[in-house]
Amino acid sequence: MTQESGNVFHLTFDDKEIILVGTAHVSRESVDLVKDVIEAEKPDTVCVELCPSRYQSIIDANQWKNTNILKVIKEKKAFLLLANLMLASFQRRIGEKFGVKPGAEMVQALQSAESVGAGIHLADRDVRTTLSRTWRLMKFKSKVKVLAELLTSLGELEDIKEEDIESMKNKDVLESLLSEVGEKLPEIRNILIDERDQYLAHKIRTAPGEKIVAVVGAGHVPGIQKYWQIPVDLAALEEVPPPGKLAGVLQWSFPLLIVGLITSAFFTAGAATGKDVVMWWVLANSGFAGLGAAMALGHPMTILSAVVAAPFATLNPLIAAGWISGLVEAFVREPKVKDFEDLAQDISSWKGFWRNKITRILLVVVLTNLGAVTGNFIAIPVILKLVG
Repeated sequence: MTQESGNVFHLTFDDKEIILVGTAHVSRESVDLVKDVIEAEKPDTVCVELCPSRYQSIIDANQWKNTNILKVIKEKKAFLLLANLMLASFQRRIGEKFGVKPGAEMVQALQSAESVGAGIHLADRDVRTTLSRTWRLMKFKSKVKVLAELLTSLGELEDIKEEDIESMKNKDVLESLLSEVGEKLPEIRNILIDERDQYLAHKIRTAPGEKIVAVVGAGHVPGIQKYWQIPVDLAALEEVPPPGKLAGVLQWSFPLLIVGLITSAFFTAGAATGKDVVMWWVLANSGFAGLGAAMALGHPMTILSAVVAAPFATLNPLIAAGWISGLVEAFVREPKVKDFEDLAQDISSWKGFWRNKITRILLVVVLTNLGAVTGNFIAIPVILKLVG
């Protein structure tokens, strides 16, 4: 049973009464609505559309000081962290433009819950799981589109008007930035929206207490209603699938292809052609990897490491040129406490991403890897022409 009143929806599940509050993630009206509903209803529990990591970022403003950037690179999570920071940047800048702190409605929900003596229940899936599941299903071209979409979002907010904020109730920041990609890739839309709707529905209806107020982005309300009575396999939604067998085969096939082409060039076309093939492959691989590191404003030693590492990394799927250049950048320009303290402010601007040592390391990793891959795609046609 559902009753609706503006952005407040009343649902029941077994003997529980749930008041679902749909909000915009950057909206003064939403902050007031959350406060009024919780104080009027005095629920046993307040559910919030937060995962543990996002909740921690709210209650501990200094959490970035504990970030181990070397561990992030070694665990191959540089892109995920960079994407997360870019999303935070987009939301923060909108908030600054209209005088509302990003996630203020969630902060208000936590404060109001405490004021009425209600428990807090985190209802959202960890953002890292969502990003990891999305990334695992995306092809290389889609990944480039996503990165371009994120980078573009850093530059243009002037056209956004205050009335447009209300339209953002239909999507959260992650969905807004990736909506175009999601329209072309239904499987990604499923992860970004449908899976989270199922997850939220399950977590809310199983929250402790008889009377529950749930604060979520308004765009999730229809999906939560859709899946309200449908059983949800929570473990399946939290699982990050391993790389497929085909991905593993292709991962090793490319190095074998390169080695095969070089060998073929020496034995069938002569030593001179073989040397030309090696030269073109190394130049393309190293050149574009170095260009990527340079675009990230890496240290000269970082750029050199990208140039040197790229050809070897291409032949070994277990390593990547970006990881090596990122580690070098971290060592030669080790982030200081000030970089962690300034991170929240620095990600508010395009220049800040390149100025802050933490985000610059992440950019080095991502852009070096993209450069190396681009060099491979450029080199292959040239090599085939030389061998043919």
